[in-house]
Amino acid sequence: MAKGKEPDLMDKLNSLCKRRGFIFQSSEIYGGINALWDYGPMGVEMKKNIKDSWWESMTQLRDDIEGIDAAIIMHPKVWEASGHVQNFTDPLVDCKNCKQRFRADQVEGKQCPNCGGELTEPRQFNLMFKTHIGPVEDEASVAYLRPETAQGIYVNFQNVLGPARQKIPFGIAQIGKAFRNEISPGNFIFRSREFEQMEMQFFINPQEDKKWMEYWREERFNWYLNLGIRKENLRFHQHEHKELAHYAKEAYDIEYNFPFAWKEIEGIHNRTDFDLTRHAQYSGKDLSYFDDQTKERFIPYIIETSAGVDRSLLVFLVDAYHEEEVKGEKRVVLKFHPRIAPVKVAILPLVNRDNMPEIALRIFHDLKHHFKCFYDDGGAIGRRYRRQDEIGTPYAVTVDSQTLQDETVTLRDRDSMTQVRLPVSRLSEIIKEKIKDYKLA
Repeated sequence: MAKGKEPDLMDKLNSLCKRRGFIFQSSEIYGGINALWDYGPMGVEMKKNIKDSWWESMTQLRDDIEGIDAAIIMHPKVWEASGHVQNFTDPLVDCKNCKQRFRADQVEGKQCPNCGGELTEPRQFNLMFKTHIGPVEDEASVAYLRPETAQGIYVNFQNVLGPARQKIPFGIAQIGKAFRNEISPGNFIFRSREFEQMEMQFFINPQEDKKWMEYWREERFNWYLNLGIRKENLRFHQHEHKELAHYAKEAYDIEYNFPFAWKEIEGIHNRTDFDLTRHAQYSGKDLSYFDDQTKERFIPYIIETSAGVDRSLLVFLVDAYHEEEVKGEKRVVLKFHPRIAPVKVAILPLVNRDNMPEIALRIFHDLKHHFKCFYDDGGAIGRRYRRQDEIGTPYAVTVDSQTLQDETVTLRDRDSMTQVRLPVSRLSEIIKEKIKDYKLA
């Protein structure tokens, strides 16, 4: 099956995600709520793995990027300075017949595509969720749930710069929730109203913006490749002048070939000095930078990398989904890179007798200190393998009658389904090596 091409692949993924504990519709027992999702046991592990991989690559393995965790609700003037109060809008139209609402740019002409009803004139709709701070709900108490995490980085530029003893060029990274009251969400978790972002803002000398833009384009593209995403399913889209956001000098999207279209999964933007200049103006604080070497003072330019955790997870799901025929039966398998897989190792006693469960549990309790493991003793061994294939578990350890004799087990590889015999004492070491050296055939 061609990955990302089958028309009903999204339906299959949606079903698999619910069946195997990845993702559920929020408040499902009450009929659900549109474009909001809950992550189950497998989904939350996978999200954590994606975030850990991003955080490691962006902060732990570097000495020029610091991390923060800014508040979700910020001073309302932040959003005036950023332009979100004025510019963060979509044109909205209503159907006079069926009363449904649409983004005006997604509906052609004056007729509604569902019922043929007449549409109202477009009006601007701000995508930020409003809330109130304090006991009185009036204009003075208005606040917003953040529509992006980036602004929390900009307003903390000086707070991080000093204590971290950094010098430009350096970056600030953050992972956190954001909220957008989307008019037309959809395509499963691709576009939702509550989502998680992984953003990094890299502060540079304005004269070096071209160099750093190229650097971060390559770094971020390679992150997906290194986690097993097929290169043919990724591409860059450069924004034309008319597409550029009000803050951007240059912008590229990394796009993925989803079943429904090529769509953005990450943006790399040259935001110039727009953000720090605006926050300096609105706050009255000096956000310039003095370079000790060149003896010049300037407002730093910013190269932004902005990725979605949820969209990344969807990319890994789509790219990993395979259907294969094995001995006349269909095998559904998620061929995740082991670093992303929610469970790394399944431990399975061949039968529930002859001390096999006790040995398997001993191995489970040993390995779980090193990997996320899953113990399963229910049903035929073949069915247990298939269950692990469907959640993308790369390795399965089976305890059998030979284990009782020589303390060896079989280690099954998810992708090839081959099995090798190994001593229990070397399991942890060998699995770590396999994860480190993993490449999808």
